[in-house]
This record gives sequence, structure tokens and C-alpha cells, in this order.
Amino acid sequence: HLSHPEKICSLPPDDGKLSFDEFKSYFSDGVLTAEELKELFHTIDTHNTDNLDTDELCEYFSQHLGEYENVLAALEDLNMSILKAMDKTKKDYQESTHLEQFVTRFLLKETTNQLHSLQSSLECAMETTAEQTRQEKQGPVKPEVLSIQWSGRRSNRRLQRNNSLSPNNPLFSVYDEDSQWIIQVNRLQKLIDRLEQKHILIVQRQLSVLEEELEEFRLALRQYMECACAQTGCLHIAVQRLANESRFILYEFWEHNNVWKNHLQTNYSKTFQRGNVDFLETPETITTMLVPASWWVLNNN
Repeated sequence: HLSHPEKICSLPPDDGKLSFDEFKSYFSDGVLTAEELKELFHTIDTHNTDNLDTDELCEYFSQHLGEYENVLAALEDLNMSILKAMDKTKKDYQESTHLEQFVTRFLLKETTNQLHSLQSSLECAMETTAEQTRQEKQGPVKPEVLSIQWSGRRSNRRLQRNNSLSPNNPLFSVYDEDSQWIIQVNRLQKLIDRLEQKHILIVQRQLSVLEEELEEFRLALRQYMECACAQTGCLHIAVQRLANESRFILYEFWEHNNVWKNHLQTNYSKTFQRGNVDFLETPETITTMLVPASWWVLNNN
């Protein structure tokens, strides 16, 4: 059990209770409808008072924590450890040697990077699960059946082509597992019909990375690509590093312009853009181009 379960079920600091309107404002995630939120509200309201208190919220969410009980407990321990370390840093840093101060700064930066990495993964998971639910609510969809049979030679060639964009760099091997490859193939097959008589958007992004920020940039780019490839409307993303340069060219293929614009507003995209402020030597250059959808189908079969 969590040592402080009320932290998960905290209420706004007023009367300690939530009306339905307050509940809807507090818990609405843009996926559940007002009717579904109303049903959830009455499910949690075991006291039948048309208001929710902390005990009712804790009782409901405690029954559904699952693996997240361990996660939240670990976060509480992590929070205490960080506060303790920060307190010691505040007391000792000024009296430390230059080398000890360097080590402290390095450890702070490394801790921050690890936390950012976790946050990015969680944000990606949040957006992906929300998008999946939205798709399910749109109505029945065709089952994901692989209806096109490619020869092993062609499949291998396409797989090698994807991997060749990042030689000796597993960070960018987005399609290195058979299961991931099949998922992408099925996803592309479902899009082909929708692409008839349409145009797709190709986005070219040129990024000149500072040498000292290269490794951090690679990690951020990998996280960005994994999140973007999972989004509806993203057909493909490829990256190329120019020889003997710390310059990368990113090619993004989107189903249409509005999908790309929505993608730019996602948390993972904004996180990548914010990181580039520190990673890049000069501002990135973005070029867009519309091409017939038939071009995409012909060049990817």
C-alpha cells in the first residue's frame, strides 16, 4: 500500500468535495464523453450524496492501481531522495572543491536527463492510448489483416534501406524487430485506400547539432521518432546523418497538412523543439512539399 494514498486523490483546496461540474473539469481528458463522466461520477459516489470526497476517490482508484501502485510508491521514494540530495547540495556545494562541484553538476544534469526521458515516455504513452480510444469510438474498423504478400527478398531490401539511414546506430533502428515491421506494414496497407486521389505532405528538417550535444540529441531524436511514428496520419519517418558532419536530415511523411499541424502541437513534438534550442548550432530549416499519394504507394511497394 502507498504510505500516502491521499496524494493520488487530492481535491482542490475548498470544501474538500467535488460536485459533478468540478469533477468534470478536473478529470475530463478529452476522450470520455460527458455521459461517460457522469456514469463514472455516480460509480465513485458510493455515499449517494452527489458530491465526491477524498475517501470515495481513494477507494475507487485504489482498486484500479495495479502495477501503478509500485510506480507511485517509487515516485514518492524518489521525491524524498531528490529533496534530501538537493538539501545536501545546498549546504555543501559552496565549500566543495572545483572537481567536486563539477561532479555535482554532472549528477544533477544526469538526474534531470533521466527524469526527462521518463516524462517523455509517459507523455508518449498518454497520447497513444488516448488516440487509440478515439479511434475505437469512431466506429468499427477493418481488422488488421496482412493482405499483401511481399517476397522475402523485397521485404529484406526495404528493411535494409530503413536501417541504412543510420549505420551502426541502433538508436534509429525503428523497424529492427519483425513484430514492429508487421505492424507498420499492416498500418500502411490500411492507409492505401484512404490515399487514393489524395496528396501527402513531405517535411524535410535539416538540423545542425553541436558536437558536445550529439549524444543527448540522438536520444531526444529517438524518443521523438518513436512517438511520431505511433501517431495516426504519420506514414513514415527516416533520418540521415551527413558524412563527417554533425548535421542530420529528417524526412517525415504525413497523410495531409492538418495531421502534421496537429502533430506539431503534441507534447512530444514540443519537447523535441524545446530541446533543439540547446542541441542545435543554428535554427533548424524546414521545407515542405505536397506529392500525389500514388507516388508514395509506387515508391513503397
